[in-house]
Amino acid sequence: MLSRRRCLLTPLLGAAGALHRPALALAQAPARRVVAVGGALTETVYALGAQADLVGVDTTSLYPAAAQQLPSVGYARSLSAEGVLSLKPTLIIASGEAGPPAVLRQLQGAGVPLVTLDAAHRAEQVWARTQRLGTLLGREAAGEALAARLQREWQAAMARVQGLQAPAAARRPPRVLFLLSHAMNQVRIAGRDTAADAMIRYAGATNALGEVAGFKPLTPEAAIAAAPDLILGTEQGLAAAGGIDGLLAAPGLAATPAGRARRVVALEAMFLLGFGPRLPQAVVQLAEALHGPARG
Repeated sequence: MLSRRRCLLTPLLGAAGALHRPALALAQAPARRVVAVGGALTETVYALGAQADLVGVDTTSLYPAAAQQLPSVGYARSLSAEGVLSLKPTLIIASGEAGPPAVLRQLQGAGVPLVTLDAAHRAEQVWARTQRLGTLLGREAAGEALAARLQREWQAAMARVQGLQAPAAARRPPRVLFLLSHAMNQVRIAGRDTAADAMIRYAGATNALGEVAGFKPLTPEAAIAAAPDLILGTEQGLAAAGGIDGLLAAPGLAATPAGRARRVVALEAMFLLGFGPRLPQAVVQLAEALHGPARG
């Protein structure tokens, strides 16, 4: 009888083991080890709730503050293959600015999946990148939900911008000159096809250098010809200049309408230019500064 019972139980136990093996394999699947190169990408990983997967970030990953506690792989444009690979990543997600190209080829040659995600300075690309990140991180539902939330916030942001513009309908939009000035001996001004240009336009203003593509060095002639009503920069750049007085000491700026009125607005660099999950809030904050009562 005992022998017969064992014979009956053996296939059942085997079947039970077979049922549990996939679950066991799933439980033992290796955790993702993600390196994020680009502050907006890091922000999005946190917004998706996938921060536990992060093992390294670049120096532009300043938000949220917890990201600054992670190992750094250095500046996005000057990565070291050895530094990145030392973190044993299973996935590298990078912005379009990541480089140099030779290092990216080394990383790919090492067999680590490397995915480049670029927002192209358009709001709709931010939603698409959010969903793509959700897929890459195994959080498709979270990616779709976050993208939908951001679109709703964007609609509200655009309504707010229109509301700010309405009282000023009889006057022209403010002319804004963006300065990239993290080193005062290398000040550049932003034309079209830049993140700064897109933000200025989304905020309902005019880029004072909109006829020029990309960045160009600041010269007295360029500043005076631009005739900005307001100078826009980053908090990091304003700090590097030593405040508004130091910034306006740059070539030609003091002679512009913005310089004479001391109209300078500065926002945190990644908040202003990152095109990450805080884009709707950044556009509203910029629009409120540009269309404020101080503009005549």
